[in-house]
Amino acid sequence: MKKAGSATDPLWYKDAVIYELHVRAFQDSNGDGIGDFPGLMSRLDYLQDLGVTCIWLLPFFPSPLRDDGYDIANYNDVNPSYGTLNDFKLVLDAAHQRNMQVLIELVINHTSDQHPWFQAARLAPPGSPERNMYVWSDTDKLYEGVRIIFTDTEKSNWTWDEVAKQYYWHRFFSHQPDLNFDNPRVMEEVLNAMRFWMDMGVDGLRLDAIPYLVERDGTSCENVPETHVKIKEIRAVMDAEYSNRLVLAEANMWPADVRPYFGDGDECQMAFHFPLMPRMYMALRQEDRLPITDIMAQTPDIPPSCQWGIFLRNHDELTLEMVTDDERDYMYYAYSADPRMRINVGIRRRLAPLVDNNRRRIELLNSLLLSFPGTPIMYYGDEIGMGDNIYLGDRNGVRTPMQWNSDRNAGFSTAVPARLYFPVILDPIYGYQAINVEAQLSDQSSLLHWTRNMIALRKLFQVFGRGTLEFLSPANRKVLAYIRHYEGPDGHSETVLCVANLSRFAQAALLDLKQYESMVPVEMLGYVPFPPITDQPYAITLNPYSFFWLELQPAMEAPQPPIPISDEEAAEIALHPIDVPQTAATQPDVSRAVVPDAS
Repeated sequence: MKKAGSATDPLWYKDAVIYELHVRAFQDSNGDGIGDFPGLMSRLDYLQDLGVTCIWLLPFFPSPLRDDGYDIANYNDVNPSYGTLNDFKLVLDAAHQRNMQVLIELVINHTSDQHPWFQAARLAPPGSPERNMYVWSDTDKLYEGVRIIFTDTEKSNWTWDEVAKQYYWHRFFSHQPDLNFDNPRVMEEVLNAMRFWMDMGVDGLRLDAIPYLVERDGTSCENVPETHVKIKEIRAVMDAEYSNRLVLAEANMWPADVRPYFGDGDECQMAFHFPLMPRMYMALRQEDRLPITDIMAQTPDIPPSCQWGIFLRNHDELTLEMVTDDERDYMYYAYSADPRMRINVGIRRRLAPLVDNNRRRIELLNSLLLSFPGTPIMYYGDEIGMGDNIYLGDRNGVRTPMQWNSDRNAGFSTAVPARLYFPVILDPIYGYQAINVEAQLSDQSSLLHWTRNMIALRKLFQVFGRGTLEFLSPANRKVLAYIRHYEGPDGHSETVLCVANLSRFAQAALLDLKQYESMVPVEMLGYVPFPPITDQPYAITLNPYSFFWLELQPAMEAPQPPIPISDEEAAEIALHPIDVPQTAATQPDVSRAVVPDAS
């Protein structure tokens, strides 16, 4: 029986705040050292209070776990370590009751070599339906010249199989053979897996590594036209059988190459903006807005129903595939002094260690994440400034247990510490006794409270998820300034000026705001009016790594500052107080002011 998704707005993903987590890393309920769905259930209130509206669950399917679960051995079940299928359904229903959507993975480029399909393919004769579930060749010279993605571990995209007596094709690890989308049965199985989860009410699917679905000799085997035919087929079935569901594309490409994955609004509704992410770090380190404005200038328009997904960090390395060689060398120099911090073509570090645990820089980057065009995606633990462990293999250093409190195992598990799937962070700066949810909940000035307030503020304004972007060009390149504008279908409009100082020193800038003459910028966190805009350049000053979000309001609507009075008048009022009724004309509208919560 099909269950409806929880969203009523077909464009719900445009206003979403997505929180990415791994079930095994979040909360262990049974003391075996591995997070599970009952544990996640116990933490849903925390996510709701944080303000996230969509939970992205990393792969939780049966798997040998040689690639963090992306090596799937069964598409239609739950890894027993994380609970049962019924446990997942309970979490899904509980999230929906809290008005949170749930996004899961559909890893369709490859499977684990332990998947029954591959085991059958090895034993079946060449040319048989079973063998043709995957891509085989008698030679490793086919598709010659195609780049290797995991350069640290793989020397070829072909691996010889002794049982099959043929080579099989894989774009990622050799234990992840690629499925053969030239075989109609593969698409049939993919659609069956999609229906299995969407029938339960899952709200969205992240399509992993989709640029590599189809291979063609003489090409780079990336972004070939037949790939888009397959994606359109998936989307068409989804739209025909379900409503208000999402397909998110993982395509680590330049923006112009990602654009076709939106199609005419008939492929993926969302796609990650991979090249923007490293350039935010680059702009911060160089104290120059050019890396950001340059990549946004290269970003093409997308269909009205589509959206970019933007992020600062995730479960993988900070990928440097979509930068120039010089930019990559600079990023390595600036952000990974220790070679152990590097892997493949990227840097395996979390947000806080990347910026030396500098609170101002963390807040500045998050302000960009929450105010740029697109849907922000936050990685679990970054809201409290969790650290990493570069001594764990692969990308596992950024996949350590969530730090809930200062008790044993960071409150993640009651297991003997040696049983944990990965050790908790123990160092004096990022260790769980210094960085944890419980401590930050009791500290009103903590990063966690700041993040809550910023998410709450963003959710008040549709302009951030749906508005246009216009960069301003002040002479001072250390200042990044941009206008976000949104015209709602009901005639309601929102205009926001965002200004950020990328420098470690205080900066001043003159902004050309003539087209907004006579409007009043109102600082959005405290709802404080700034001087009105005139036909002259608008002067603004910023502290190191600081930012402003300013709503531009007509002068009559802006909250009015109090009229100054003399000391004699103040004394007279104190002696003879008069009750003045507050009316709409005398009382400023603070309905949008974000007051720090007292929880």
